[in-house]
Amino acid sequence: MVALDKDLQSRQLARELVRNAKQAQKVFATFSQEKIDSIVKHIAIESALHAEELAKMANEETGFGKWQDKVLKNTFASLRVYEHIKDLKTVGIINDDKINKVMDVGVPLGVITALVPSTNPTSTIIYKTLIALKAGNAIVFSPHPNAKACSFRTLEIVKKAALEAGAPAGIVDGVTMLTLEATKELMHSKDVSLILATGGEAMVRAAYASGTPTISGGPGNGPAFIERSADIKKAVSDIITSKTFDNGVICASEQSIIVERCIYNEVHRELLAQGAYFMNEDEAKRMASMLLRANGTINPEVVGKDAIYLSQRAGFTVPANTSVLIALQETVSPKNPYSREKLCPILGMYIEEDWKSACHRVVDLLTNEGLGHTLVIHTQNEDVIRQFSLEKPVNRILINTPAALGGIGATTNLTPALTLGCGAVGGGSSSDNVGPMNLLNVRKVGYGVRSIDDLKQPAQVSAPTCSAQPVTATASHPQVSILDDDRFHRPSVVPAAAAPAAYQQSDDRFGHAINTASIAEAVVAQGDITEENVEQIIKAVLGRLNK
Repeated sequence: MVALDKDLQSRQLARELVRNAKQAQKVFATFSQEKIDSIVKHIAIESALHAEELAKMANEETGFGKWQDKVLKNTFASLRVYEHIKDLKTVGIINDDKINKVMDVGVPLGVITALVPSTNPTSTIIYKTLIALKAGNAIVFSPHPNAKACSFRTLEIVKKAALEAGAPAGIVDGVTMLTLEATKELMHSKDVSLILATGGEAMVRAAYASGTPTISGGPGNGPAFIERSADIKKAVSDIITSKTFDNGVICASEQSIIVERCIYNEVHRELLAQGAYFMNEDEAKRMASMLLRANGTINPEVVGKDAIYLSQRAGFTVPANTSVLIALQETVSPKNPYSREKLCPILGMYIEEDWKSACHRVVDLLTNEGLGHTLVIHTQNEDVIRQFSLEKPVNRILINTPAALGGIGATTNLTPALTLGCGAVGGGSSSDNVGPMNLLNVRKVGYGVRSIDDLKQPAQVSAPTCSAQPVTATASHPQVSILDDDRFHRPSVVPAAAAPAAYQQSDDRFGHAINTASIAEAVVAQGDITEENVEQIIKAVLGRLNK
């Protein structure tokens, strides 16, 4: 009965939050771009001032990652995101094309519900608050129960900053009685316009199943391909930097390394030199047994832990300077944890004969998990980059950069974001690094520029300029006679005597009258029409028309 009462109470509180947010958003939607921008700026600055406090709280409460790296994530989510969005037009007329007479008006969605993951709780709240308010929306958060204290503190900071800058009360808020029923209430509310979901796969699926429009980030399983032309020392450094950043909890981080056989020995030496430890077969089996739970999902006990802790837990010893653990692999399957997302500094490693076989391995890994997410390539070969870019089923292909930081837009010029869309191939509604422009509708205003009489006039077709040079047929541009086109079909042979009567009508398909008398005279002068003398007829017609 107590649990039932708590569920009912939490649902009621969730309804009140949405109701308050809806009223606040009505007021907020009347604010000018300048007013909204000042509010967003103040929230960003205040959040950055608390970056270290929030990082330490999150690390202590969840046990995930490193607080020092979380400081960087909080700063990124506040100042870097703000710098990117500050000049965007999102309110009122956001574009006015005077030439084409089309105008765009930014229209807020209304109330957004945001799901918060335990892996990045504080930075996610800061980031989502900024992009939601920048687009003129209200936002209501549902924090993860395992990160409630740090989430509540972050909400307190952004709420206070919003009010100080002049935002209406309720424009940003969050559930404080955390139950599954409260989250369901938010997701199913008719007054919620969008769910912005970042979290576990089950929660993301529940968001889409709610029937409320949803934008989500999906699971990552990003392969890192080291191609033979790569700067191997830098490639290894980038991979280790990324995989150890916050102990691997960012979903864009590398999950496996693919290397060409011809450079494997050099890559292997460089990995050892930079602190990687290659597990033997027995050690890899021990580690694999604790990476996944019985239901096939990742074991939360390994998430965000460092390599030393993980090896000790698995029952073997590694050098004190070990940064990442690596297991050589040959198979890809849902039951093989080394071929799936591992939110900790553990990597699978595959050796392939060349970049073409590496391509196949990349697709196998992404099909196994992580479709639509992220891939990183270390190479100097532009042809390889183009081939991967054209063919691989991901929406972020990163070149020569740490994937965790490049994917979120920290070391690349991608949109700074902590929700990374996986697109349709990954079961999502957007492939973007999600920003304010994903959180508004664009109302189109179009001025009339043509009348119905204009529409009745066929489009003018400019005659091609005649060239003295003969046209050479190619495979892509075969030489075709006009007589082969049924749209312009005429009998292959037309008796000269019949020609004048046959061509006395104007041809309205081209929007203007043709001098049929000149054409008729030219036809008569040439005799019978055949494919061989079409060129002579055309020259004769042009000669007469130009007189």
